[in-house]
Amino acid sequence: MNQEAGFNLAWMAWTQPVAIFFASIAVMLVVFGVLQFVIPTYERKGFLPVPTTRGDRLFMSLLGAAYIHLIWLAFTDASLLIASGISIVYAVVMLRWG
Repeated sequence: MNQEAGFNLAWMAWTQPVAIFFASIAVMLVVFGVLQFVIPTYERKGFLPVPTTRGDRLFMSLLGAAYIHLIWLAFTDASLLIASGISIVYAVVMLRWG
């Protein structure tokens, strides 16, 4: 078996939704990085039991979105767009009041 040297993305199923997903995460990281540089974050206490920064809440939002999608896939055959909508609402709540 002959393998080419270098970086190869052939192993990944690059469909349009997958590309949009990874591009969205990349854009979020860039926006939050620039935001941190322009307006430094500070710890604050929302409805979560611990003080969190903007980056902490973003991480928890991404983690929660992953769990929402996994639970959605496990228990329903409906469109993943609904799970994505729920995840966006969860992220907004987490980032604003978390």
